[in-house]
Amino acid sequence: MKLAIPDLISPSYFPAIAAIELGLCRKQGLTVELEVISPVDAAYRALRDGTVDFVGGSSHSAASAFPDWDGVKLICAQSRGLYWFLVMRSDLGLTRGDLAGLKGCRIGAAPWVRLTLERLLAISGIDTTPGIGRDGVEIVPIPGATGTRVNYGVTAAQALAEGTLDGFWANGMGAELAVRRGIGMVMLDPRRGDGPPEGFDCTMATIATTDRLIAKAPTAAIGMARAVAEAQAMLTRQPDLATEVASHLFPPEEMALIADLIRRDAPFYDPALPESAIAGMLNFSRAMGIVSKPLAYDDVVATGVRAALT
Repeated sequence: MKLAIPDLISPSYFPAIAAIELGLCRKQGLTVELEVISPVDAAYRALRDGTVDFVGGSSHSAASAFPDWDGVKLICAQSRGLYWFLVMRSDLGLTRGDLAGLKGCRIGAAPWVRLTLERLLAISGIDTTPGIGRDGVEIVPIPGATGTRVNYGVTAAQALAEGTLDGFWANGMGAELAVRRGIGMVMLDPRRGDGPPEGFDCTMATIATTDRLIAKAPTAAIGMARAVAEAQAMLTRQPDLATEVASHLFPPEEMALIADLIRRDAPFYDPALPESAIAGMLNFSRAMGIVSKPLAYDDVVATGVRAALT
């Protein structure tokens, strides 16, 4: 079996990586290979087309390949809450959380990832309409972030250093690199109270699979969810395990940072998919036109898998 993630050198999808690399999938009777397929909508298309069996990505993005969630289900969370950071150039003199200061800035974000930033800015009264100029914020692709194995946060931090962006909206590794190198400051961290409160549940890192796999091999879906849950528990108890997992996957600088980033994210590690979180994601999806009709919890979550985890 294959599990696709859209970003490798990042803490965002590390529970899925650890579930494979620590042998927890094998413990559940599953042989799972990790694939990096970027951007996230390409990973979900691979799931739809049967090229991969699971996707570890942003929950709202499943609708990119499965309109109105027809044929896809979430089986567990990798972590709770909106897990991207808005990082701005440190020389701009901005104040954390002061979104009005972003007017006129050029911010890089990946496809589908950008939708959550657009929503946060819209709630805050900031216009992201193309061509708005100095009265709004321009959200653009991250320079150099092309190809199926791109690492968005790392590439975004490099673009910030080169001055091709005023800021970026990306994962915790990109944020940490920019801050530690002195080129960036964290403007928004929605999981830790920055920005509009409803931003927290816009999306979260999850594991998704198809209805057809759940019908054909329900024990595989349950086993994958259990492996991720065990990975979360192990990383919470021993964050330094992340260094071992990353040792043959990450470059040296990023490998040295990953345990600290996992330690920081561990409070959000929970495989559950609460109804309130799914409702928040669906509200966001309706507001952004990602889905075209009201959807129920059971339309989105594999409740049989959920029951097996409790």
